[in-house]
Parts: sequence; C-alpha cells; structure tokens
Amino acid sequence: MERGLLWLPLLFLFFWLAWQGSREYQKVEAYRVWAEQFDRAKYDIYSVLGQKGNNITWGKPTPKGLIKLETFSLEDVKQIRLLVDEKEADTEAPPEKGRSIELEFIFSSENSVRVPFTEIPLAAQWGKHLQQELQRLS
Repeated sequence: MERGLLWLPLLFLFFWLAWQGSREYQKVEAYRVWAEQFDRAKYDIYSVLGQKGNNITWGKPTPKGLIKLETFSLEDVKQIRLLVDEKEADTEAPPEKGRSIELEFIFSSENSVRVPFTEIPLAAQWGKHLQQELQRLS
C-alpha cells in the first residue's frame, strides 16, 4: 500500500504535464491556422505577430484561440525600436541576455505599441526586417 501512495503524486504529475502539453498544442494549432493568411509570422508564448504587405497584426495566444488582436499599418509607424529591459538596444548587435524583450512601434501620433518576445535574436531579426520595410516605404 505504501508503494501505491508513493506513485500517486507521480501519476498526478503525469496527468498535469499531459494537460499542459495539450493546452500548448491547442495554442500552436490556433496560431498555425491564423498564420496561413500572412506573408511572415511568428509565435511564442507571449505573443503572435503577422505581416501581410504593410499591415502588422499582433495578439496573444491562448488555448481557445488568439485574443487581443490589433492591426496597424507600417505607413503609420514613425520608428521601430528594440527594447531589452526597457532600454533601447541595437538590432545589429543586440545584448545576449535580458528579462523583458519587446519591439516598440512608435506612431506619428506619439502613441506606441509594444510587442513582447521571448528571444532577443528573434526580436532583433524582426526589428531589422521591419525597419527595412519602413525605409522602403519612405
């Protein structure tokens, strides 16, 4: 009986991990279907981002689908900055570590949108690409 009681927490842990894996799979599947409409898209645990022409759409992934989707045009963007730990970083030589990683889109109306990322290199690549697109539009 003691052996059964020792294995019970492991059984609960197994079911919890399977449930978490199922939730993450649902997020990724919702993203996959959503991303088909874009020329370029990214997924991570903090946000989804898609580009179709000059339009950028971003939101938050959940197991039930994507929420808080916002769309804006690159034509309205004045500047794109890579922020690592609330400080501006160079996209050509980004820092190796940071807790808070975001791309900030600053609009002509002085409003801004911050899109969170989990990895600095991925944010730097997106920042470089979108800055090139912004220069092409100018």
